[in-house]
Amino acid sequence: MSMKKQTIGYLPDERPPFLKLFLYAVQQVIVMFPATVTVALITGFQVSTTIFASGLATICFILVTGKKIPLYYGSSFAYLTAIASLVTSDAILAKLDPTSATQVLAWKAGEIATLPTAAIEYAQFGIVMSGLVSIAAGLLVRFSGPKTVEKILPATITGPVAMIIGLTLAGNALGDAYTAPASFTGNAGNIWIVSLATLLSTIFFSRYLKGFLGQLPLLLGAGVGCISAFIIYATGGFAAGANLFDSMDTQAVVAASSWTLGNGSIFALPSFSIPRFALEAVIAIMPIAIATIPESTAHMYQLDIYVNDVARRKGKGKYDLISKLDRNLIGDGIGDMITGLIGGPAGTNYGENISTMAITKVFSVPVLVAASIIAMIVSCFTPLIQGIYAIPTAVIGGLEIYLFGAIAAQGIAIMIDKKTDMFSSKNIAVIASIVIIGLGGQYRFGGNIPFPGFSNGIPCIAGAAVFGIILNLLLSIGEKRENANLEDEEVTVENAAE
Repeated sequence: MSMKKQTIGYLPDERPPFLKLFLYAVQQVIVMFPATVTVALITGFQVSTTIFASGLATICFILVTGKKIPLYYGSSFAYLTAIASLVTSDAILAKLDPTSATQVLAWKAGEIATLPTAAIEYAQFGIVMSGLVSIAAGLLVRFSGPKTVEKILPATITGPVAMIIGLTLAGNALGDAYTAPASFTGNAGNIWIVSLATLLSTIFFSRYLKGFLGQLPLLLGAGVGCISAFIIYATGGFAAGANLFDSMDTQAVVAASSWTLGNGSIFALPSFSIPRFALEAVIAIMPIAIATIPESTAHMYQLDIYVNDVARRKGKGKYDLISKLDRNLIGDGIGDMITGLIGGPAGTNYGENISTMAITKVFSVPVLVAASIIAMIVSCFTPLIQGIYAIPTAVIGGLEIYLFGAIAAQGIAIMIDKKTDMFSSKNIAVIASIVIIGLGGQYRFGGNIPFPGFSNGIPCIAGAAVFGIILNLLLSIGEKRENANLEDEEVTVENAAE
């Protein structure tokens, strides 16, 4: 008797048992945490507020999309330069009180880690307004239909954009894989031992583990990496020079908390602030949202492919997620508005979390709701923030090598799934331009391409996406007529043959 192999995985509307759901959710928090916290650290926003905002925005996104789309909302790297340039500009400094202005300059010089609340409030206004861009794009899709999106954002654009999202982060992945705390003075080779132990164990777990454990490769891989770091620490006599674990003191966590229990060492509410009007913030931040639209669309194509694959293997009907693109964009915009209203940096749905779902086949919306709740709880308990922050950067780097590479691979999967004609001169031109502009902008200019009229340059992913969209539309002129003529010729040949 033949045994039918059981297909393991959870579809968006399926809910795992409680223990599994909890562990899957923790795994999602871990893969979200590095990038989201990094954005907070780079932009000078409060870490706890940023984590709380990501969880709250994700829950609102899920509700707005009718609990149909399994995506996690986190802080976006696309806004980094725009926010930094805004808060340090003469226009914003002139609006601040002397103490806050001095703190901004100290932050710019690297002397303090966090911006004053008054400066963040001006950036918040631009972030809230940027949400209107995604909402407008979603409404356009809703009223003009998905065919409009397929025409403006075909697989020859969404695929390469997904690829460069992953590939432009390659430097971050390897950099984190070889990063240790400033106090570490041990053998530098030990850093690679930890990052490679994390990477290889995660790969082997995802390839060879079956059943429930096979759906936790990143969580288990992070565990192996942390154990490796602990062994190195222990064999070094527990000296600071042998310690690869990171640390964040209590004061840094609770510096601007809205309320603390005692000294905040156990419980502290994140720092919440209200946006302040500034036209400069709208001009600097709002246009960046354009960059997240192709990225978010690419994520939907990725999800559509992988969710439908699991549905097919489980004998379920097709989950046509791409038809819900309008809800996704509207939810993304509302996420920006919510995080901007409470004091978090702008964001978008996360490729890292999609990669995790693609690897584990767990696309359950309830898992992401649980992850959001866990993130919000973590943001309020100081020891939990310190505990997650303590994960060695080398461990995070090992996970990132796999995750960021998976994002790039999913871009290729989009083009394969859509049967992109790679012999078409038009397609090759669009794909080639997007990839080279995106990667070249990252590795030659540090992520922002110098361009007349843009004092801070154009973000490489945004520039590549916009150029690809314009080029594709230009090369499509007259295409319909050419295809019609070709079909007429084929009919004529068939009639002559008869």
